This record gives sequence, C-alpha cells and structure tokens, in this order.
Amino acid sequence: MANDYPTEARVDYVLGCMASNGNSYLTMQKCSCSIDVIAEHLSYEEYEQVETVLGMQDQRGELGVLFRTERGMQDQLQALRQAQADANLRCF
Repeated sequence: MANDYPTEARVDYVLGCMASNGNSYLTMQKCSCSIDVIAEHLSYEEYEQVETVLGMQDQRGELGVLFRTERGMQDQLQALRQAQADANLRCF
C-alpha cells in the first residue's frame, strides 16, 4: 500500500478527529476515511514533518517564529490543508 502509515499514527489521527467531531461509530468511519485520503496525498514522512511543524508553532520566541514563518514549512502545511480539504469532501 502506497504511503502506508503506522497503525499508531492512524489511531492517533482518528482519536483526535473523533474528539473534535463527536465520539460516534459514524464519526469513527468518517475519520478513518479521512486519514486514508490524507495518506493518498502525503507520505508518512511528510505527514510526520507537518505534525512536528504544527506542534512547534505554539512555541514562544525565535523557535516558534521559525515554525510559523519559514516558507518551506508553510508549503508543507498547505499540502496538509489541501489533503484535509479533499478528505472532508470525500468523507464527511
């Protein structure tokens, strides 16, 4: 399977998605679909990098500024947002 993500990463995404959208069986199905669509767009390595950027953007000082403003990181975030938009159209 292309861009196969580790089970832990898929479960983590689904649990976070469910926490944001309701903890129902239907939501679990939609969130599972969503991570599958994201995996079609981004390799796991790219996904990990974007998750790191998202986590580091809340940091104070120069480090946080770097993660909020550096062009390459912003491009990675845009790629994730596009994948999420496609997932929303296809799954929700």
